[in-house]
Amino acid sequence: MDKISLHYSENIISRKKGRAEQILSFFMVVENLDYNKQVEVNWCGEDGNWHTLTASFHSKLDAEREYWAATVVSHASAIKSLPGNIEFNLCYQSKGSFYWDNNNGDNYLSEADSGVRLCARTGLQAIHFSRDFAPKQKFVPITVAVSNQLFARAVTVHWTVDNWRHTQTAACHYQRRYWDKKHHSNARNPNQYGVAIWKTWLRVGDAFRLEYSICCESGSQTTWDNNFGYNYAITRKPLQLMILNLHCRQEPQQDEKLSLIAQAITDHQVDVVCFQEVAEEWNEGMGDWQTNTAKIINDRLPEPFHIYADWSHLGFERYREGLAILSRYPVLQESALYVSDSQDPYSIDARKVLMVEIAVPYIGRVNVYSAHLSWWENGFAKQFKRLHEWAQHNHQPTTFATLLCGDFNVAVDTQGYQLVMNLNCYEDPYPTAKAGQGVQSSADNEYRIDYVFVHHLSQVQAVHAHALFTEGDYGKVSDHSGYIMTFEPK
Repeated sequence: MDKISLHYSENIISRKKGRAEQILSFFMVVENLDYNKQVEVNWCGEDGNWHTLTASFHSKLDAEREYWAATVVSHASAIKSLPGNIEFNLCYQSKGSFYWDNNNGDNYLSEADSGVRLCARTGLQAIHFSRDFAPKQKFVPITVAVSNQLFARAVTVHWTVDNWRHTQTAACHYQRRYWDKKHHSNARNPNQYGVAIWKTWLRVGDAFRLEYSICCESGSQTTWDNNFGYNYAITRKPLQLMILNLHCRQEPQQDEKLSLIAQAITDHQVDVVCFQEVAEEWNEGMGDWQTNTAKIINDRLPEPFHIYADWSHLGFERYREGLAILSRYPVLQESALYVSDSQDPYSIDARKVLMVEIAVPYIGRVNVYSAHLSWWENGFAKQFKRLHEWAQHNHQPTTFATLLCGDFNVAVDTQGYQLVMNLNCYEDPYPTAKAGQGVQSSADNEYRIDYVFVHHLSQVQAVHAHALFTEGDYGKVSDHSGYIMTFEPK
């Protein structure tokens, strides 16, 4: 496998508001050697001056490869001409090593206004494809570059919005002119370098996920582009869920760590957070909302979430210790329930669970529970039974998913964990979701007592999971690692 290779390039001259401009685009495949990497395009125009253009991550191809892209727009003026014909190569830096794609030492050449140049061996390639839907997007443009050597008679897109349970076909149409929507400009010659441009639009409505492949038919053969066997996919924003026990203000540099947690929520675009051991000054049992650690974290987000918090008992002789749920999306209902025999605020075994029903765009209504149960010997079995009965009651026909989240104080393969699994009502998707994701964390193999248990009637699946707040990732912020899980509809 080449560490970096050109996938396709474009060289387009157009006019925008009466001014000539030249758009150079480069799309490449990069082997995922490390998270920290730098990808660049070195290019020069007819003036002979070399430039370095930094590429950016576009999307993940598979566990080992990524797509990266770079674009530069040049404008003509009275003292500056367009780059015209260009020469270029690709450079990839990772772990102190440099890797090149320089067309076997000759560099790549691209003539001015020559349109798309393909590197695909099949001569068929989707271009300008996206990995994410735009907000409220209902139509998806599909642009296909086709080598004239294929003598295409028909180009079609085969697509599905329900994981291939049903398949639809859309015919593409040959383009005589090329409209660059991103730069709002027209290209005069989109079909040079022996490449023709075909296009269609798919009406996807409110579908969460679109998956498609492309077929080119000629008189003698049929050629497919299925994205190296993975098909192309566009999705709405999945549900990003974080769970974390905050350790009830027992951490050194506590304020700094609360800021780190807020930063991680922002960096990972988390949608729902379930906190345990949320601390708030006791204040003779009356509490002090301004000192609530979940509120402090929420206030440090760029846009504060909806927050629901409650407490269970006196913690560490000075705090109202409780739970909180933060949600990016509207909360339809919220409630709390003591699942322990004791409701004595001075007893550590007084355990309460919080529940919110939220409306997740393009997914549906999701019931989320934040729980901090007792150890097995202190009443776990009874507490989980009450939680289970409550969750069963709240899971209505309109409920898309039920997620039991938090610190359950039972390790994998212990009697308590087996009690949950033996109900045949919940799945622990973490081990499967983190497998094959390329995420390595020191906490992945540690003693785990924090879970997201997914109710068997849920219509979501965990597609990614990893431990957070480890020595190699933000650092420790509690005596627990946090966990992030990504959910999509099944």
